[in-house]
Amino acid sequence: MRKTWNRSTSSPEFYALLLLALSIHSVKMRTTLISGIDDLELLGPLLQRIADDYLSAEPEMVRRYARAIKPYMAEQTSVTAHRIVDLMHEAGIPHDVVQLLYGEGEEIGTNLTSDERIDGVVFTSPVSTGKWINQVLANRPSPIIPFTAETGGQNTIIVDSSALPEQVVKDVLVSAFDSTGQRRSALRVLYLQDSCVDNIIELLTGAVQELRVGDPLDLSVDIGPVIDAEALLRLHSHVDILDREAKHIARTPCEIADGNYFSPCCYEIETITELKEEHICPVLHVIRYNTGDLQQIFEEIRATGFALTLGIHFRNETMVDYISENVPAGNVYIDRNMIGAVAESQPFGGSGLSGTSPKADGPNYLTRFTVERSISDNIAAIGGAIDLIGGQGL
Repeated sequence: MRKTWNRSTSSPEFYALLLLALSIHSVKMRTTLISGIDDLELLGPLLQRIADDYLSAEPEMVRRYARAIKPYMAEQTSVTAHRIVDLMHEAGIPHDVVQLLYGEGEEIGTNLTSDERIDGVVFTSPVSTGKWINQVLANRPSPIIPFTAETGGQNTIIVDSSALPEQVVKDVLVSAFDSTGQRRSALRVLYLQDSCVDNIIELLTGAVQELRVGDPLDLSVDIGPVIDAEALLRLHSHVDILDREAKHIARTPCEIADGNYFSPCCYEIETITELKEEHICPVLHVIRYNTGDLQQIFEEIRATGFALTLGIHFRNETMVDYISENVPAGNVYIDRNMIGAVAESQPFGGSGLSGTSPKADGPNYLTRFTVERSISDNIAAIGGAIDLIGGQGL
């Protein structure tokens, strides 16, 4: 794709923003939790592609045209962000191409998005903040700029009786509780067909109780802390509501008194409409259904407005196609877990309240940061000042 671009028809600032899009956006998306150390492995293919395709091929373009770009990351992950940006600089990305700005997100975000020198915004965070940024950019008197957002999702897995229960439980545990349930792609709602629900819940209960909560530096630990005290408070508030209004299924034992630790848990609810907002936490909501309910389930999922990830555990390919066609989702996972999209091979991103297109790491992503021009030349034109043709008279 790089070889098809023409410098004369692309704004120089966008080449710098291109590097920002490929690096900072993914760094922020993958490091929402400092304790998620293994998440950094996902950056390998991404940084390698930057080095191979851009820095080594056109270093003068980057150094000559790049403007100062000051991305910011969630203040809770400043140490992780600092180290990754350091690695980018060590790899050869110029300091004036990628710069890191520290501070509170609300203050920095306001100043950045309202500054008319900003030529594009790549964003990952809650949908409410995404809407706010969109409004700020729309109200700027300066030209319209690209805005690429990845927010979250009310992500679901739908399971029927043809699925292997042990595989379902394994994939559900990873999807719902890996990275303490704080991935944007994490499982929030599990639909279980009535003919298999009791068996799977029994297996799930036993598996959840076997998880271990603690310091993620301990390799025997399965679940680390949530990102901060504020997130923990929101999580407790949500669970208090579930304790009153839902049916408790299982909870992981946890005896740690200090720190932002929370025991993963499962609750049975009646419908996804009971969840008024996205809850980024290690809480799994389970819903029973029968085959005749599928159309209603599709409608309720669509009504949430989210369209990020969808899991399907069916052995019937016709039903798999039927579900994937009726449930909006940017990424559909069949008979597997629904997290850990791999750069390039599984472009990640959603639509609606889950974000904008194009997908990060997808084949159309880079074009979002270019400027297209069309030149029409009437080569059959005749007449004019003949003596000026070929530069004569200039």
